[in-house]
Amino acid sequence: MDLRKTVRKAVIPVAGNGTRFLPATKAMPKEMLTIVDRPVVQYAVDEARKAGIEHIVFVTSRNKQSIEDHFDDTPELIAALERSGKKKQVSELESMLPPAGAVSFTRQQAPLGLGHAVWCARDLIGNEPFALLLPDMVCHGARGCIAGLMDLYSTSGGNVLGVEQCAPDEVSSYGIVAKGDAVPHGFAVTGMVEKPKVSEAPSNFYLNGRYILQPEIFDVLAKQTRGAGNEIQLTDAMRTLSIRQPFHAHPYEGRTFDCGSKHGFIEANVAFALDRDDIGDAVYASLKEMVLMHGNRIQAA
Repeated sequence: MDLRKTVRKAVIPVAGNGTRFLPATKAMPKEMLTIVDRPVVQYAVDEARKAGIEHIVFVTSRNKQSIEDHFDDTPELIAALERSGKKKQVSELESMLPPAGAVSFTRQQAPLGLGHAVWCARDLIGNEPFALLLPDMVCHGARGCIAGLMDLYSTSGGNVLGVEQCAPDEVSSYGIVAKGDAVPHGFAVTGMVEKPKVSEAPSNFYLNGRYILQPEIFDVLAKQTRGAGNEIQLTDAMRTLSIRQPFHAHPYEGRTFDCGSKHGFIEANVAFALDRDDIGDAVYASLKEMVLMHGNRIQAA
């Protein structure tokens, strides 16, 4: 069994209903909500492509046509921008467009969990290792998390997980890994547990939505019984696969925002806006003024 094949493909699940963002997601996929001026899903695609991923498989569902349209060519729009002399916008749109044939879409007909969504991509991935990026989890840092996972994979092979540290009293909100021996770019994973009690957590390293997985995970998922929420859980399948294949973890040096939550989504917008040369200073000034006004209201009350 070759556990060091080149990782060429990535799976991005976009089948969720986005109920936490209703009514905004009544007619718009949650993945198309914008962080500043780019859809959430665009950040995951950019991160994957920068890490060397050649082909992206989206696992989608009904009412997600706008995601397919977003990653398609728009010759009429490009022509209109060129006629208006908007060369910068043309260049930006063209840089975001994946090469022809480098994107595939498959359907998850029923909402049976992340594990089931990954399993739906099995025929498009084939017998190859693949990256998995959860688009709700948006990485913010000098480098994308998947690039770091690739570094670790190049030396360890097997399966690689992206992790970050949370406050010890927050472990019950995450999937947590047990930390083993250190290796270049990370450490060995000796166990995984989904949302443990604070007193039972093996560490405070949580899964941040970035993975490199071997294709044998599909065989495990095909037989996986339903777990938490009556869904097929990826963590349960990874735990089973870890009995016969190694797992390692790469601690991400940036920060991941959970844009599936309103709080994380707003935080991400602020963080990415402050980084922008064109609007960063103005956003900072506005935020400073709003914080001062809010503080004065609290004191007055």
